[in-house]
Amino acid sequence: MTYVVTGGAQGIGRAIAERLAADGHVIVLDVADRLDWNHDRVTLVSGDAADPAVARRAADTAERAGPLTGWVNNAAIFRDAGLAGSTAPQVLELITANLALAVTGCHTAINHFLSYGRGGAIVNVSSHQAQRPVRGALPYATAKAAVEGLTRAVAVDHGPAGIRANAVALGSIVTGRYEEFRAANPGVDADMAALHPLGRPGTAEEVAAAVAFLLAPGFVNGAVLPVDGGRAVNGPDPEARPVTVTPPVRGA
Repeated sequence: MTYVVTGGAQGIGRAIAERLAADGHVIVLDVADRLDWNHDRVTLVSGDAADPAVARRAADTAERAGPLTGWVNNAAIFRDAGLAGSTAPQVLELITANLALAVTGCHTAINHFLSYGRGGAIVNVSSHQAQRPVRGALPYATAKAAVEGLTRAVAVDHGPAGIRANAVALGSIVTGRYEEFRAANPGVDADMAALHPLGRPGTAEEVAAAVAFLLAPGFVNGAVLPVDGGRAVNGPDPEARPVTVTPPVRGA
């Protein structure tokens, strides 16, 4: 079996690609012209994942290595603009840029699965911001909310053909980009610990494990799985009181 992972040259995408390479061959679709890491089961296709011709090339490359059964829409753009400081077309351009990556990937994967008469699985990478936006990130939050709607619609439309679509909604995950933010913002560790009930941001490997689970054969379809350490359900409040954690009684 083979997989396509968009935006897989680094960060979370790389961790997903490396995890899936344990099960089959992986095509990394990224704007990078080379990978700065090597794996004998990973092949790079360079180009824009929002370009239908490039996405089809990735699908065809995957099929030559083995039956394409899984597609991960991980590529994203992290630029933002506000309604008060930018024009409506500028905001729409950023929303579209992120949403187009998922739409093109879903379109390519679905039509590839259908043309070969087989089922398959799609995982879209979303964010906790789809439900609880961070101030100043309106285009990104809007696009991710649309990606979650897309995921559910794909699941309903194409489930009868054996095609499943699910999403992972990520909290803060430690990547190179996160480490740059951390270095520029002393004290962010305490903030992140407070935001995530598990007391820390997640790892790219933890995201990869969740994606692999959703790509494996199963009955999960149309789900948005939070991979956020509880961030989406946390409700910081000035009236919150410290909680005393009592160790479990041995043998209970």
